[in-house]
Amino acid sequence: MPPSPPPPLLPAACSIFISAAAATARARLLLLPSSAAAALLVIHARSSSSTAAKGTGGGGGMEEGGSHEKAAAGGGGAVSQRIMPHLLNIYGSCATARDFEIYAANATFEDPLMRAHGVKQIKSAFYTLPKVFGESKIVEYTIQENETAPGKLEILIDNKQHYKFLGRGIDLTSLITLNVEDGKVVKHQDWWDKKPLKSRDTVSFPAVGRLAEVSRRGAMLLTHALMGCGKDPHS
Repeated sequence: MPPSPPPPLLPAACSIFISAAAATARARLLLLPSSAAAALLVIHARSSSSTAAKGTGGGGGMEEGGSHEKAAAGGGGAVSQRIMPHLLNIYGSCATARDFEIYAANATFEDPLMRAHGVKQIKSAFYTLPKVFGESKIVEYTIQENETAPGKLEILIDNKQHYKFLGRGIDLTSLITLNVEDGKVVKHQDWWDKKPLKSRDTVSFPAVGRLAEVSRRGAMLLTHALMGCGKDPHS
């Protein structure tokens, strides 16, 4: 009797991918800091051309020019006022392809878990939110907009994010930094608990920082594959 053929590799590979995705979701929860309820730090103006705005984010369905409730964002710079409604949609698990038009084609996004290169990978990073959390949104924020050079801006968003996982509410303080060139976001960083991302330049041992960088890229590439390489929902 001939030996039984080996089991197909595809189901095993799929199982590995699913397990990795679940591990990424658990890691995101574990990394939410216990000190997230601490008072928000005050961001001091770093240039005489800074402008500031305050508001509360509604998330969950807010659209630019739509009938949904919008965040009250006061004054502030014109660029941040244009970008912020889309960013609230992106963090609020209700983003559409139009919201990601705030990014330049070669933009990067980075948080403690992932580093995305290009708009499609950024989409994959944020399209995972509604698949993991029952609710996600920015609930409080202050904006500071600094002109760093002609046509270049740095936007600092001191914020509190709210997530719900299996009925459990989790609040996270964060500092979002957007580098904008010619009206488009070219670099987006999210520092959870206001702590700089671990890298070769921010930790005592460069090898440890390098490992953190490689881990974020690996997690992003896996997520990108699982999310259909940045495919827009219903497209």
